[in-house]
Amino acid sequence: MENWVIKNRKADFNLIMQECGVSEILARCLVNKGLESPQEIDTFLHPKLTELYNPFLMKDMEKACDILRGKISEGKRIRIIGDYDVDGVVATYILYLGLASIGAKVDYEIPDRIKDGYGINNQMVEAAYNEGVDTLLTCDNGIVALEQVELAKSLNMTVIITDHHSLLEVGIQPEGCEEAAILSEGYEEVAAAVEPDLMLIPEVDKEKRKQVRLPAADAVVNPKRPDCEYPYSGLCGAVIAYKLCCALLTYYKVENREEFEQELLSYAAIATVCDVMELTGENRNIVHHGLKLLRNTKNKGLLALMDVSSIDKEQLSAFHLGFVIGPCLNASGRLDTAKRGLDLLLAKSEEQALILARELRSLNDLRKEMTTRNVEKAVKLIEGSEILYDKVLVLYLTDCHESIAGIIAGRIRERYHRPTLVLTDAEHSVKGSGRSIEQYNMIEELSKCRELFLKVGGHPMAAGLSLIPENVDRLRRVLNENTTLTEEMLVPKVSIDIHLPLGYISETLINELKQLEPFGKGNEKPLFAEKELKVKSAFIIGKNASGIRLYVVNQYGKEMEAIYFGDVNEFFSYIAEAYGEEEAQKLRTGRSLNATLAITYFPKINEYKGFKNVQLIIQNYR
Repeated sequence: MENWVIKNRKADFNLIMQECGVSEILARCLVNKGLESPQEIDTFLHPKLTELYNPFLMKDMEKACDILRGKISEGKRIRIIGDYDVDGVVATYILYLGLASIGAKVDYEIPDRIKDGYGINNQMVEAAYNEGVDTLLTCDNGIVALEQVELAKSLNMTVIITDHHSLLEVGIQPEGCEEAAILSEGYEEVAAAVEPDLMLIPEVDKEKRKQVRLPAADAVVNPKRPDCEYPYSGLCGAVIAYKLCCALLTYYKVENREEFEQELLSYAAIATVCDVMELTGENRNIVHHGLKLLRNTKNKGLLALMDVSSIDKEQLSAFHLGFVIGPCLNASGRLDTAKRGLDLLLAKSEEQALILARELRSLNDLRKEMTTRNVEKAVKLIEGSEILYDKVLVLYLTDCHESIAGIIAGRIRERYHRPTLVLTDAEHSVKGSGRSIEQYNMIEELSKCRELFLKVGGHPMAAGLSLIPENVDRLRRVLNENTTLTEEMLVPKVSIDIHLPLGYISETLINELKQLEPFGKGNEKPLFAEKELKVKSAFIIGKNASGIRLYVVNQYGKEMEAIYFGDVNEFFSYIAEAYGEEEAQKLRTGRSLNATLAITYFPKINEYKGFKNVQLIIQNYR
């Protein structure tokens, strides 16, 4: 049973309502997000592009621009080295567009997830050198590529690093980088909410300045540098690429420069959502405006992907970026080559774009099938063994595709609310990905048994690792024997914004709540609760019986439609356990329940064939 807690933050709500022109409900939601002064709230509700920070505030930004300007004027070849997730692909695309627009001789390379692993490697450096490339420009990787940068410099190549991952601490070797590069799957992995730190030990007191190792590159642009004074460090790789392009373009006369920069910003918004960055501060500003720009995008690839995914671009939201567009772009890097996703963005004709969009959609459908199949295997493995009683779940799925291990770990973690590691056979070892809960610092716990791994990396909420098969059972035993997790810690906490009776729900309120968008990590949807709801009827919906439509009535007679998308069988099992099998059967057959439910929910307006009605989207029930 979950632990439901109502937030009860105090503030001068009357002042906020008066100064900001909002309802008390919206005022309370804003305060629950930590916004208390009218000035903070106004900035949050009305982000302005003019408030984006100057890219030259980033350490080495001016140096990187000076180097690139020189290389462009000399006609030197520049190669972008990206990464195989959405952030890496989009960052590569932004840099390629930006540099090409000012006449650079530029091309790109993206590593293969299985063959190359994460980020730039020695083979890429050597290949670039042999092909006459003068300058390497990384994006979304490179900050721990000490060896690779040294190799490039020994070949008299110029190297510019742009990245957003954490720097390597002194004394720590950059092993485990491939496994530590946990790729987000948009909102399909939003609960993981991770972008891994490529360090092998847990973070220490943040008040103490860490000693870190920078690659010996000619310029290193990363807001996580201790000596970088940029005001907001939580940017994704694509936003840093966007910032570099904006800085570089100030030195050139580019036709319709403002419009071009806004186009680049719209792509950066996709990566910000799909890399599960905090939608606060500058990120919120970028996504807020990026979504508006994307609704009018002329990019043939994105338009084709929206078309094959049945997305109405006028209604495009962060949800669509994370649930649809991001996973399709990610699928190419997981199951094929990330270059196919980049090809889509670069598509010149509608015909080519449509072919590529359909291919990516098919790849993502395959990835979904593989994920569902392996999640079912994982559940059977847990339910059919003593693993069910473990506090730390270590699951060995020998034939699972290694690229989806992290997704499966996230799904299992959500289902059982326990730290989860999913391991699978790789070419020369067993590889795995982990997802954690707030109460369990995963990388710290894994570091305590460092001797079991060939490689390991990550941060408190996620990790990647490799080990020999003989150590799999030992890993499970050691993690569970040494864990400090208690049964209380394994009870999920549900934080509720307001107890909001159904009588307060209206189209006006729902439209007002839209001011809080875009929703995502760090700016979650408000969660409301109502109790003592009588269920008049329930109907299973969806082609795969994936949801339930209920009609609920509160104690004052207010009736409303509610939808639950979750484990349908588990819902009816709960009803049977709480109220008896007869009541569950009545509900299954569309009859009313002789008992009441409490729910948490978020309201929305459902539109179908010109008809509108208010719905409650149920998140939790009891």
